[in-house]
Parts: sequence; C-alpha cells; structure tokens
Amino acid sequence: MIINIHPSQANGTVMAPPSKSMAHRLLICAGLAKGQSIIHNVVLSEDIAATLDCLCALGASWEIYQNKVIISGTDLKSPIQDNNLNCRESGSTLRFILPLALAQGSKINLLGSKRLLERPLDIYQKIADANNFLFDHQKEQVTVKGPLTPGDYIIPGNVSSQFITGLLYTLPLLQGDSTLTVTPPIESMSYINMTLQALREFGIEINVKNNTVVAPEFEQEKDFYLLEQNMSDQEIVFLINGEQEYLAAEKTVEGDFSNAAFLEAFNLFGGNVKLKGLDLNSAQGDKVYSNLFKQLKLGKAQISLKDCPDLGPILFAISAALNGGIFTKTKRLAIKESDRAQAMADELAKFGIQTLIRKNLVEIRADNFQKPEQNLCAHNDHRIVMSLAVLASLTGAVIEGAAAVNKSFPDFFQVIEKLGIKFERLDRSKNNQ
Repeated sequence: MIINIHPSQANGTVMAPPSKSMAHRLLICAGLAKGQSIIHNVVLSEDIAATLDCLCALGASWEIYQNKVIISGTDLKSPIQDNNLNCRESGSTLRFILPLALAQGSKINLLGSKRLLERPLDIYQKIADANNFLFDHQKEQVTVKGPLTPGDYIIPGNVSSQFITGLLYTLPLLQGDSTLTVTPPIESMSYINMTLQALREFGIEINVKNNTVVAPEFEQEKDFYLLEQNMSDQEIVFLINGEQEYLAAEKTVEGDFSNAAFLEAFNLFGGNVKLKGLDLNSAQGDKVYSNLFKQLKLGKAQISLKDCPDLGPILFAISAALNGGIFTKTKRLAIKESDRAQAMADELAKFGIQTLIRKNLVEIRADNFQKPEQNLCAHNDHRIVMSLAVLASLTGAVIEGAAAVNKSFPDFFQVIEKLGIKFERLDRSKNNQ
C-alpha cells in the first residue's frame, strides 16, 4: 500500500486503540483456561490473529463477534490438532507460545516470516540444550519437542521480557514447583508487570522471593502484586507453584499507550487530538510518552528507552522535527520488526536529518528538517510507518509499504483521516502491498 500524505493537522476526539500487548496476554490466559472466556475490545490485527491461530492449533477454539472474542481453552496434555504453529511476523506470539509448545511434549514446528526467525531465541535454545530437548532453529521454522519439566531456571533480564513472559505462562502448569531467576539489569519491567496482571486475573499465583510489593498507584484499583521500577537492578526470583489451573474469565483489553502515542504526537505540531479510553493506572510502560514528548518539546532531551523501546521510532521522529535528542538503551531496537534505529536513520535522512547510531545510543541532530524528495520506506514495520506518517503531515510525503500498520493498528489511516489528516492511496492492488 502506497500512501501520499499532504500537509495537514489532526483535530478531534478518538478512542485509544486496544493494547496489543495486553490482548496477547489475556487471550493466551483464556486459551489455557478450562471453560469459556470472553475477551472484549480486541482488534484482529495480524499479530493477534497469529496468537489466536496458534492457540487453536494447540487445541483451543475461538470466535470473534465485532470486537469480542469468545474462547474455549485447551488442556496441553491433550493431543494437538496441528503440529504447525504459524506465528507469522509476531515476536510476542513466538516467544510466548514456544514454552507452551515444549510443555505439550509433541514435536511442534513454529513457523514465521524470515525476519521473525532471524530474531534471537537464544534463551530458549540454552534451556533446551541443558535439558536435552529438541530445539532446531532453521530459517523457515523452529522445531521443538519437550516435555518441559519443573526446575530452577535462570535467564538474563537485559534481553526481551517476552522470554520471561513465556516461562511465566508455562511453569505454573507443570507437575511440580519451579523457580525463575531473572538476573539484573532488568529491562522492560513494565511488560513483566502486565504479564503478572494477566496471570492473576486468570487465577495464576506468582510469588517473588523477598521482594513482593504492591505499587502504590495500583493498590486500591487492582488486586495483584507488581514489581517496582527500582527493582530493575536487583535479581528477581519468581516462586512458581506447579499444577495450577487457569480459570475462565470475562475481561476487557485496556487502551494502548503505545499506539496512542502516534495520535497524540500530532499535538506537538499544531494538532488538537484528545484520547479516550486510557487508564492512567495501567502497568504499561509506554504511558510515559506524554512526559517524554514534553521533554522533546522543551529542548534537546536525553531519554532512556530501557522500559519503553517501542516508543523509539516516534520519539526519533518528533526529535527530528523539533530540537533533536539523545537516546540511550537503544541496542534492542536492532532486533525488532526492523532494525528500528537504522530504519529511522535511513528515513530521517530523506528529511535532511542526520542520525548518529552507536552501540547503545542514538543521537538525532535536528538542524535541516525539510520535505523529502524521495518516497519513504516502511521497512515492513508498523511503528516506522506510523512515525513517518506524523512527519509526513508536516511536509507532505509518500510512504511505500504502509500496509505494515495491519500488524498492530489496522485502521490507523482511517482514524487519522477522520481526525483531518489528508492523504490518498496511490495504489489499488488487491494484496495491499
């Protein structure tokens, strides 16, 4: 899909899209629960569809009516319906589901795009090697065979929190108690908290050795334990009782701060977008975006992406059009849907902006922002597309590969059109490429 965006401003009130991160978590919990669960406010993006299809292959069943998913859970002890689980391009799906595939005990192939299967799976590889599990990581698929057994697992906290989440889903189902030790430094603590929230809401208890706390802002609103951000420099040991059961439940996916950030970014450039449906008490780390936007507007800010890596592209875009910025803890951007630091550097260069990329730092130098003479490239990355759309609203620009938004925010362009952003499609191909 090729989109030609014209200079225009966004104004109006809009509901925040549902959180893709929380939708993954709630749907997987529902897919593991006995009986029927109902999950409200679900958008069937490509990533969410991948998770639902993998749950179906593992024995769950689901139907969707408008934005409501009715899902009947599976027992991992039962024979699976299909030993091919297609994760498409969803890193969350692959890393969340893979330990469940190991626990199932059958030989299972996890399929996905070339880029997805290039993303690291070393944590699971090491666990498999230590326990003599089959773990064959090829270009086309990952083939695994367990069964995963209870035990004491140790993983580093400075890699994707998705590995932690995958094990937290699975270890409570095993026939014995386990521990999961996460060594510091621990990044993306907020995503671990989202997992703990989802597990608690479906009846799974996870304890933390010597460090179980309740974050004050959640104490009255939610009944579950959360990890404080200042614990990111400590070793965290999760104590996990085995033979637990997920309980069917009816839940609603909360609004998504990650994707809301793209809509509110228009306000930094003359827009007036008001967002509804965001819970300020959410565990989502990306809720910091409004404070980070203020820092970028005031001057050349220095911002750490340690707990909000998904905000990287939009923060880079804003800094390019305003005052520049220095961003630390950027190393993990290289293993997202694209190499996000390099992808944004390539596209910002078309706007006349110089970007310096070091091992764990990105500097944006905003001194020559201008209309691009070349078409912009999506790099097959939804967050790159939406970031470039914000910049294109200032200067006008053509974005190729804009259909990448289907990964998380399929109606992004319909939403910004209603808000007043002017654009037209330059292609009408049936496959939306």
